[in-house]
Amino acid sequence: MVVVAQLARKAAAEFVGTALLVCVVVGSGIMGANLSSDLGVVLIINALSTVFALALLIVVLGPISGAHFNPAVSLVNVFSRLQPAREVGVYIIAQTAGAIVGAILANVMFDLAALQISERDRTSLGMLVGEVVATAGLIAIIGILSARKQTAIIPVAVAAWIGSAYFFTSSTSFANPAVTVGRMFSDTFAGIAPESVLPYIAAQLVGAAIGAAVVAAVTKSAPTSAV
Repeated sequence: MVVVAQLARKAAAEFVGTALLVCVVVGSGIMGANLSSDLGVVLIINALSTVFALALLIVVLGPISGAHFNPAVSLVNVFSRLQPAREVGVYIIAQTAGAIVGAILANVMFDLAALQISERDRTSLGMLVGEVVATAGLIAIIGILSARKQTAIIPVAVAAWIGSAYFFTSSTSFANPAVTVGRMFSDTFAGIAPESVLPYIAAQLVGAAIGAAVVAAVTKSAPTSAV
């Protein structure tokens, strides 16, 4: 019963954290588009809001669940034998459900239809390469800092990477399968069309594998969770 209760708390933290993260991503995208017709300004608003929220969510929820908010991070932990395999399915379900709820919440906050399906096509070779790079960098940063026992700076480092990748990757750095699924449910600036989702997730998983390989190559220990 203790193990079940602990896993329930972790799942709740992953659900809430991912929901709030997607709500921030989608909501700030809507707000940015409402405030400006300049896509550069909209992207800056979107990126800054995401950076601040991501760092805070990791700090607050990290001690409970590891603050993955990302199936790619959870899968790397399991394959590296740093997290029990029995947890990964629960984590991924909680993350994905949270992401969908977060997108719906953002829609409702801005008086849009709660249930939407995005028509924003993001499928191109360049964008998929961008997702590989963004996810590989994310996994490598978490793993290398964890191996160095520098977990205290991971919230800032992860937020800094994602914020930077908003601008230097063609995909604007989703780097997260659950977030990708969630953003499908908002036909707004941050949305992604259903036909783009699976290619994005495939690219993210490739990036996660590359990131894990980088960690193994440059450290003596395998990557660990966010905190």
